[in-house]
Amino acid sequence: MMTGFRLNLAPLKEPLGFIKCVEWLTAIFAFGSCGGYSGRNIVSLFCSEGRNETLNVTFSYPFRLNLIALVEANTTLCNRSVPVIHLVGDSASSAQFFVGVAIICFLYSIVALIVYLGYMHMYKDSDFGPMFDFGLTAAIAFLWLVCSSAWAKGLQNVKDATGTAGITSTLAFSKESGVECEVTDFANMRTLNVSVVFGYLNLIVWAGNAWIVYKETRCHSQKYTAQQGAGAGRGQQVPAAI
Repeated sequence: MMTGFRLNLAPLKEPLGFIKCVEWLTAIFAFGSCGGYSGRNIVSLFCSEGRNETLNVTFSYPFRLNLIALVEANTTLCNRSVPVIHLVGDSASSAQFFVGVAIICFLYSIVALIVYLGYMHMYKDSDFGPMFDFGLTAAIAFLWLVCSSAWAKGLQNVKDATGTAGITSTLAFSKESGVECEVTDFANMRTLNVSVVFGYLNLIVWAGNAWIVYKETRCHSQKYTAQQGAGAGRGQQVPAAI
Protein backbone atom coordinates (compact mmCIF):
# COMPACT_ATOMS: atom_id res chain seq x y z
CA MET A 1 0.00 0.00 0.00
CA MET A 2 1.34 3.41 -0.99
CA THR A 3 1.64 5.93 1.83
CA GLY A 4 2.28 9.64 1.99
CA PHE A 5 0.58 12.71 0.57
CA ARG A 6 -0.19 12.50 -3.16
CA LEU A 7 -2.15 15.45 -4.54
CA ASN A 8 -5.01 14.40 -6.80
CA LEU A 9 -7.80 16.84 -7.69
CA ALA A 10 -9.94 14.18 -9.36
CA PRO A 11 -12.18 13.63 -6.27
CA LEU A 12 -13.46 17.21 -6.66
CA LYS A 13 -15.11 16.11 -9.90
CA GLU A 14 -16.85 13.24 -8.11
CA PRO A 15 -19.84 13.51 -5.74
CA LEU A 16 -17.69 12.52 -2.74
CA GLY A 17 -15.41 15.54 -3.03
CA PHE A 18 -17.80 18.02 -4.61
CA ILE A 19 -20.44 17.71 -1.89
CA LYS A 20 -17.76 18.28 0.75
CA CYS A 21 -17.01 21.66 -0.85
CA VAL A 22 -20.73 22.46 -0.72
CA GLU A 23 -20.80 21.53 2.98
CA TRP A 24 -17.82 23.78 3.64
CA LEU A 25 -19.63 26.75 2.06
CA THR A 26 -23.00 26.13 3.69
CA ALA A 27 -21.34 25.84 7.10
CA ILE A 28 -19.74 29.26 6.60
CA PHE A 29 -23.09 30.81 5.71
CA ALA A 30 -24.78 29.12 8.67
CA PHE A 31 -22.48 30.33 11.45
CA GLY A 32 -21.76 33.65 9.73
CA SER A 33 -25.41 34.64 9.44
CA CYS A 34 -26.10 33.78 13.09
CA GLY A 35 -22.88 34.40 15.00
CA GLY A 36 -22.25 37.88 13.61
CA TYR A 37 -25.73 39.29 14.16
CA SER A 38 -26.52 42.54 15.98
CA GLY A 39 -29.81 44.41 15.83
CA ARG A 40 -31.72 47.26 17.44
CA ASN A 41 -35.39 47.91 18.06
CA ILE A 42 -36.71 51.39 18.80
CA VAL A 43 -39.54 51.43 21.34
CA SER A 44 -41.87 54.43 21.57
CA LEU A 45 -43.76 55.21 24.78
CA PHE A 46 -46.84 57.38 24.38
CA CYS A 47 -47.33 59.07 27.74
CA SER A 48 -50.70 60.15 29.08
CA GLU A 49 -49.41 63.72 29.36
CA GLY A 50 -49.22 63.94 25.58
CA ARG A 51 -45.46 63.57 25.16
CA ASN A 52 -43.42 60.63 23.98
CA GLU A 53 -40.38 58.75 25.24
CA THR A 54 -38.02 56.55 23.22
CA LEU A 55 -36.09 53.44 24.23
CA ASN A 56 -33.35 51.74 22.21
CA VAL A 57 -33.11 47.97 22.56
CA THR A 58 -29.86 46.55 21.16
CA PHE A 59 -29.36 42.77 21.16
CA SER A 60 -26.84 40.48 19.50
CA TYR A 61 -25.46 36.96 19.48
CA PRO A 62 -25.62 34.87 21.68
CA PHE A 63 -29.00 36.46 22.58
CA ARG A 64 -28.86 36.42 26.37
CA LEU A 65 -31.81 38.77 26.52
CA ASN A 66 -32.18 38.55 30.28
CA LEU A 67 -28.84 40.36 30.60
CA ILE A 68 -29.84 43.24 28.29
CA ALA A 69 -31.24 46.27 30.08
CA LEU A 70 -34.39 47.62 28.47
CA VAL A 71 -34.48 50.47 31.00
CA GLU A 72 -31.44 51.55 32.99
CA ALA A 73 -31.70 52.00 36.74
CA ASN A 74 -33.40 55.15 38.07
CA THR A 75 -34.56 56.26 34.64
CA THR A 76 -37.43 58.74 34.44
CA LEU A 77 -40.07 57.76 31.92
CA CYS A 78 -43.34 59.66 31.53
CA ASN A 79 -42.59 61.55 34.78
CA ARG A 80 -42.12 58.29 36.67
CA SER A 81 -38.93 56.91 38.15
CA VAL A 82 -38.45 53.39 36.80
CA PRO A 83 -36.01 50.78 38.20
CA VAL A 84 -33.77 48.72 35.95
CA ILE A 85 -35.77 46.43 33.65
CA HIS A 86 -34.25 43.63 31.57
CA LEU A 87 -35.61 41.83 28.56
CA VAL A 88 -37.08 38.38 29.10
CA GLY A 89 -35.62 35.18 27.70
CA ASP A 90 -32.30 33.47 26.99
CA SER A 91 -31.69 31.81 23.62
CA ALA A 92 -27.93 31.50 24.10
CA SER A 93 -27.92 27.70 24.40
CA SER A 94 -29.71 27.09 21.08
CA ALA A 95 -27.76 29.82 19.25
CA GLN A 96 -24.37 28.62 20.50
CA PHE A 97 -25.29 24.99 19.78
CA PHE A 98 -26.18 25.95 16.21
CA VAL A 99 -22.98 27.94 15.67
CA GLY A 100 -20.89 25.23 17.34
CA VAL A 101 -22.21 22.53 15.00
CA ALA A 102 -21.57 24.79 12.01
CA ILE A 103 -17.95 25.40 13.08
CA ILE A 104 -17.37 21.67 13.64
CA CYS A 105 -18.71 20.97 10.14
CA PHE A 106 -16.53 23.70 8.68
CA LEU A 107 -13.39 22.19 10.24
CA TYR A 108 -14.33 18.59 9.41
CA SER A 109 -14.99 19.53 5.78
CA ILE A 110 -11.46 20.94 5.53
CA VAL A 111 -9.92 17.81 7.06
CA ALA A 112 -12.00 15.54 4.82
CA LEU A 113 -11.00 17.47 1.71
CA ILE A 114 -7.33 17.13 2.64
CA VAL A 115 -7.82 13.37 2.99
CA TYR A 116 -9.73 13.10 -0.29
CA LEU A 117 -7.23 15.15 -2.29
CA GLY A 118 -4.02 13.85 -0.76
CA TYR A 119 -4.66 10.45 0.78
CA MET A 120 -7.43 8.94 -1.33
CA HIS A 121 -5.23 5.94 -2.13
CA MET A 122 -5.03 5.15 1.59
CA TYR A 123 -8.70 6.02 2.16
CA LYS A 124 -9.95 3.46 -0.36
CA ASP A 125 -7.47 0.76 0.67
CA SER A 126 -8.69 0.72 4.28
CA ASP A 127 -11.95 -0.31 5.88
CA PHE A 128 -11.64 2.16 8.75
CA GLY A 129 -11.55 5.37 6.69
CA PRO A 130 -14.87 5.04 4.82
CA MET A 131 -16.68 3.57 7.86
CA PHE A 132 -15.45 6.36 10.14
CA ASP A 133 -16.39 8.94 7.51
CA PHE A 134 -19.86 7.45 7.13
CA GLY A 135 -20.52 7.25 10.88
CA LEU A 136 -19.40 10.81 11.51
CA THR A 137 -21.29 12.17 8.51
CA ALA A 138 -24.52 10.48 9.61
CA ALA A 139 -24.05 11.81 13.16
CA ILE A 140 -23.51 15.35 11.86
CA ALA A 141 -26.66 15.12 9.75
CA PHE A 142 -28.59 14.25 12.91
CA LEU A 143 -26.94 17.15 14.77
CA TRP A 144 -28.08 19.54 12.04
CA LEU A 145 -31.65 18.36 12.53
CA VAL A 146 -31.48 18.92 16.29
CA CYS A 147 -29.61 22.23 16.31
CA SER A 148 -31.64 23.75 13.44
CA SER A 149 -34.91 22.89 15.17
CA ALA A 150 -33.63 24.24 18.49
CA TRP A 151 -32.38 27.46 16.91
CA ALA A 152 -35.64 27.97 14.98
CA LYS A 153 -37.48 27.85 18.32
CA GLY A 154 -34.87 30.09 19.96
CA LEU A 155 -35.16 32.64 17.15
CA GLN A 156 -38.92 32.74 17.58
CA ASN A 157 -38.40 33.41 21.29
CA VAL A 158 -36.10 36.33 20.42
CA LYS A 159 -38.73 37.77 18.05
CA ASP A 160 -41.46 37.42 20.68
CA ALA A 161 -39.38 39.01 23.46
CA THR A 162 -38.32 42.00 21.33
CA GLY A 163 -41.69 42.58 19.66
CA THR A 164 -44.41 44.96 20.80
CA ALA A 165 -46.26 42.36 22.86
CA GLY A 166 -43.09 41.18 24.57
CA ILE A 167 -41.86 44.70 25.36
CA THR A 168 -45.29 45.72 26.65
CA SER A 169 -45.46 42.75 29.03
CA THR A 170 -41.93 43.50 30.23
CA LEU A 171 -42.75 47.15 30.95
CA ALA A 172 -45.30 46.43 33.65
CA PHE A 173 -45.57 50.09 34.66
CA SER A 174 -47.05 50.99 31.27
CA LYS A 175 -50.20 49.00 32.04
CA GLU A 176 -50.66 50.62 35.44
CA SER A 177 -50.14 54.22 34.31
CA GLY A 178 -51.94 54.15 30.98
CA VAL A 179 -48.75 54.45 28.93
CA GLU A 180 -48.98 52.94 25.45
CA CYS A 181 -45.94 51.04 24.22
CA GLU A 182 -45.09 50.16 20.63
CA VAL A 183 -42.00 49.03 18.72
CA THR A 184 -41.83 51.60 15.94
CA ASP A 185 -38.60 50.45 14.30
CA PHE A 186 -37.79 46.73 14.14
CA ALA A 187 -34.33 45.26 13.74
CA ASN A 188 -33.79 43.47 10.43
CA MET A 189 -33.76 39.76 11.27
CA ARG A 190 -33.44 38.58 7.69
CA THR A 191 -29.97 37.15 8.26
CA LEU A 192 -31.25 35.17 11.26
CA ASN A 193 -34.04 33.73 9.13
CA VAL A 194 -31.44 32.83 6.52
CA SER A 195 -29.37 31.04 9.17
CA VAL A 196 -32.33 28.74 9.94
CA VAL A 197 -32.76 28.02 6.22
CA PHE A 198 -29.07 27.15 5.91
CA GLY A 199 -29.38 24.92 8.96
CA TYR A 200 -32.01 22.75 7.29
CA LEU A 201 -30.14 22.96 3.98
CA ASN A 202 -27.10 21.53 5.76
CA LEU A 203 -29.29 18.71 7.07
CA ILE A 204 -30.27 17.77 3.52
CA VAL A 205 -26.72 18.06 2.19
CA TRP A 206 -25.14 16.02 4.99
CA ALA A 207 -27.85 13.34 4.76
CA GLY A 208 -27.14 13.02 1.04
CA ASN A 209 -23.42 12.92 1.75
CA ALA A 210 -23.96 10.06 4.21
CA TRP A 211 -25.41 7.97 1.38
CA ILE A 212 -22.54 8.87 -0.93
CA VAL A 213 -19.97 7.91 1.73
CA TYR A 214 -21.85 4.71 2.52
CA LYS A 215 -21.30 3.56 -1.07
CA GLU A 216 -17.55 3.79 -0.40
CA THR A 217 -17.74 1.38 2.54
CA ARG A 218 -16.99 -2.34 2.40
CA CYS A 219 -20.57 -3.14 3.52
CA HIS A 220 -22.06 -1.61 0.39
CA SER A 221 -19.47 -3.10 -1.96
CA GLN A 222 -19.95 -6.62 -0.53
CA LYS A 223 -23.73 -6.30 -0.80
CA TYR A 224 -23.43 -5.05 -4.39
CA THR A 225 -21.03 -7.89 -5.30
CA ALA A 226 -23.33 -10.48 -3.77
CA GLN A 227 -26.29 -9.14 -5.72
CA GLN A 228 -24.27 -9.16 -8.94
CA GLY A 229 -23.14 -12.72 -8.26
CA ALA A 230 -26.68 -13.90 -7.57
CA GLY A 231 -27.89 -12.30 -10.79
CA ALA A 232 -25.11 -13.91 -12.81
CA GLY A 233 -25.84 -17.31 -11.24
CA ARG A 234 -29.48 -17.17 -12.24
CA GLY A 235 -28.51 -16.17 -15.77
CA GLN A 236 -26.16 -19.17 -16.13
CA GLN A 237 -28.65 -21.83 -15.00
CA VAL A 238 -28.99 -24.63 -17.55
CA PRO A 239 -32.61 -25.28 -18.60
CA ALA A 240 -33.94 -28.69 -17.64
CA ALA A 241 -34.17 -31.35 -20.35
CA ILE A 242 -37.65 -31.92 -21.82
